[in-house]
Order: sequence, then structure tokens, then C-alpha cells
Amino acid sequence: MIEPLAESIELHARAQAFVTATLQGRVPSESFESLGAAVASFQYRNIDGYKKLCTARGISVEPPFSLSRMPAVPTDAFRWTRVSAFSERDTNTTFRTSGTTVKERGVHSLRTSATYDFACVPWARAFVEPSKDERFAVLVLGPSQAELVDSSLTHMLTQFVRAWGTPESGFFVRDGVTEIEKFARVIQALERPALVAGTSFAFVHLLDELGDRSLPLPSGSIVMHTGGFKGRSREVPIGELTRSMAIAFDIPKSNVRSEYGMTELSSQFYEINTSKEGNAVYVAPAWARVIAVDPMSLAPVSDGEIGIARIEDLLNIDSAWAVQTADRVRQLPHGFELLGRMPGSAPRGCSLSLEEILT
Repeated sequence: MIEPLAESIELHARAQAFVTATLQGRVPSESFESLGAAVASFQYRNIDGYKKLCTARGISVEPPFSLSRMPAVPTDAFRWTRVSAFSERDTNTTFRTSGTTVKERGVHSLRTSATYDFACVPWARAFVEPSKDERFAVLVLGPSQAELVDSSLTHMLTQFVRAWGTPESGFFVRDGVTEIEKFARVIQALERPALVAGTSFAFVHLLDELGDRSLPLPSGSIVMHTGGFKGRSREVPIGELTRSMAIAFDIPKSNVRSEYGMTELSSQFYEINTSKEGNAVYVAPAWARVIAVDPMSLAPVSDGEIGIARIEDLLNIDSAWAVQTADRVRQLPHGFELLGRMPGSAPRGCSLSLEEILT
């Protein structure tokens, strides 16, 4: 039998080949189901908790194999147990959840971040590129990786700065304080379109500080916000936030974009439009799927019905290829509508899965 390390290396190479083919508009040499089956089988054999979850459901990786029957790992499992095919000493990158609402922080351990990095920049560029120039200013309303080493969002935005950033690019939160005047001076000196990125709450804080002031960006600039308001003192409806950001930066509302991601994943989702109810509609890359499932049974609901998001991410090779969230979603023909988290305690289906992993 192939050694876990060699198998992991092979799976990362296959995943990167899948990403390359789809981004180039080619048909990958293998299907989503084929690669997913290989990743799920690898995790079944090398992650005790995942094998426990599968065994409790009477599921194995022996033929005939059905990827859709393989269970997803609830996000809470990352708070209570190690979800990794490798030991702590083999971990290269560790991402932790913010810990704003619970004491125990979720931990996503990666043997390598190479596949995460390989996909995140070219996939994002299709949605947040302000200019066809090879480089442009990337201004981040957040702390640098030196201050927040275990944040997956900071890691992603660092990749943006490295790949695209001009000399004026950088991070504008230091020691928890937004450097608003420095941020304003950089924007006022810009001569070409730029990308401004940060958490939704960071933009709310900036808007509060600006008051009636505005910071006009060059024509064509994009503003990208990501993350919700979990554990924050107040929330702002997405439509209101979009309007306020467009006014503050003097850009069209269509140039304000939203990104949806989480610590437990290696892929990201980008807003393509807004539903008639005013909720953001996101699109998944070819190597990830968002499926609305029933909170009790975790079985898929019909298209157009509301469920909680089961996210299948083929880049999560060494942790959990399928993650079960408590985020309410509705599947649409060309994407999924994000409706916020399910209120109250964890959905019953998620709780049962967590028990099965920890038993």
C-alpha cells in the first residue's frame, strides 16, 4: 500500500492539475467524483475521526463507492479534535478560527499550503481584478501576517499582495488599530485602479470613523469584503453595507464584491449578484460544491429549498474533503444564495455527526 506522504503528494498534484485544466477552460483528465473518491478514501484510511464517522453510518470505501454517501465533517469537530491525516510535527501551516463567540478555537492543520495558494489567486482574479495590468495596489483593512499568523483570511490576502501588489500595497491595521489617515493618504495618491479588501466589520468600523468624509478610488477600483459579524457588537445588512461602501469610495455598487470562505476550507466563493430578497449569491469553483441539506437528516433538499450548507472541497486533501456547516443556503441555477447562520444551537444532524467522530 502506498505510504500516506506519497499518496498525499500525489493527490495534491492531481488537485492542482484539476485546477489548472478548469481555469484554462479544458476538461480535466479526471472527474470531480473520481478525484473526490480518491481524497475521501485517503482520509478514511488516515484520519481516525473520519473513519469513526463513516463506520457509524455503515459506510466504507470498498466498491461500489458512492461519493455522495460519504459523510461531511461538522465544522465544530475542528474545535474538539484534530482533523488531519498527519501528526502535529508534520504540520506546515495552521489556521485558527477567530474565537469571537466561543472559547475553543477551531484548528485547521495543513501539511502544506501549496495547493491552497496555487488556486486562491487565479480564482480570485476573475472576480476582484480591478485592472488588466499585471500589478495593481492591494490595500488591506486588516493586520499583516506577522501580527495574525494563524488567520486563513490574512494568509489569502497576503497571497494577493505578493501576486499583484505594487509598492503602495500593504496592511492598514496595526496592534488592533486601523491606520485611517495613512490609508487615506495612500488612496489619495493612487493613479490607477486598486483593490481594497478586508472583513465586513473592518469596513463598518472605517465607515463609522469616516463619517461624512469620502475616499474616492480611481475609476475601475474594486472593494472586496469578506466574513460576517459573528460575535461583533452590531450587524449591518449586506445591502446597506454595499451602498455605504460604494458612496464612501465613490464607485458603482457593482464594484463592491463579497467573498465567502471559512477557516476549515481551502477554497473560496465569490459574489456574482444579489437575489431579489437582497441576499448575496455566490459561485463555487469547479473543484468545490455547495449543497443545501436538511438540518436533521443531512440529506440534500430540492433545488430552491433552504437547507444548511454541505461544502465539498477537493483542495482539502489532508483534512476534511467535505465540511458540514450551519450556514443557511438556497441552491440556484448558477450559484447559491447565502441566508446567514441557522439560529440557536448546532443543527441536530451536525451534533450527531460530532458525537460519532468523538466517540
